[in-house]
Amino acid sequence: MKLEDEVIRRQRERAKILAWLLGAFVVLMFFITIAKTGKNW
Repeated sequence: MKLEDEVIRRQRERAKILAWLLGAFVVLMFFITIAKTGKNW
């Protein structure tokens, strides 16, 4: 039971990191797109 909890905990941590990376990537692509279109705020 303890081993299963450890596996689940690691999977959750990995999913959290993956979500952060994905979010950062989307934001980065968003800003690059704005920079390419040359829109001024």
